[in-house]
Amino acid sequence: MITIGQLARYVGVSIKTIRVYHDKGLLPEPDRDASGYRRYGANDAIDLIKIRTLAEAGVPLARIRDLRSASDEEFQQALRDIDDELTDRIRGLAATRGRLRRLASGQPAPLPTEVGAHLEDLARWGFTPRWVDLQRDLWILVFAAHPDRATALFHDQAESLAHPALRQLFLDYDQAHDLDADDPRIDDLARRITEASQERYGADEPPGVEAASEIPALIQSTVNASSPAWRRLDTLIRARLGV
Repeated sequence: MITIGQLARYVGVSIKTIRVYHDKGLLPEPDRDASGYRRYGANDAIDLIKIRTLAEAGVPLARIRDLRSASDEEFQQALRDIDDELTDRIRGLAATRGRLRRLASGQPAPLPTEVGAHLEDLARWGFTPRWVDLQRDLWILVFAAHPDRATALFHDQAESLAHPALRQLFLDYDQAHDLDADDPRIDDLARRITEASQERYGADEPPGVEAASEIPALIQSTVNASSPAWRRLDTLIRARLGV
């Protein structure tokens, strides 16, 4: 038989915690011996380990008390349920940690991993920070408004940028931001973009564009407002495509 202090030390809890468990009806309080001390046995240590383990798993004390009267089968099922709940919590905590790390790195955008990697590729390929930010904003809106179509739309753009010739068109579009609106290079770029689009899609629209058209249109209006050259380029491309 051991004292409450020895029991607390063995299980790894405080004496105060054991007394709380006594008060809550989770752990029976033993009678005092002839010296006036309460003495605990091996079963008390086992019960206390069970209580501590469940409590650390986030199980409410009231539920732990109810499990004391459960059958072995009911107790095992309860443990499986608790394990499932812990698994869900761990996934949630991992996702939260990921968001915290993105926030700490200055990238708080709630985007799929593959989109985040794509944005990093844009910077590596020589796109300006302005362009990368615009693309980030576009994908945030598309994934928020049309999660069912956003992935197809993203994959289409990613595949386009995988081709060096098409990627150069995007780079030229990015660099055209600071050109004069009447610069003849804008007309040439509009022609090249139109021809590339017609060659890639023919008379069809890119995947997902119809369903999410209002989102790219919103971004395009922001893009056009930031640069007279981009505004004229968009007008020329639309005219050539007949949209």
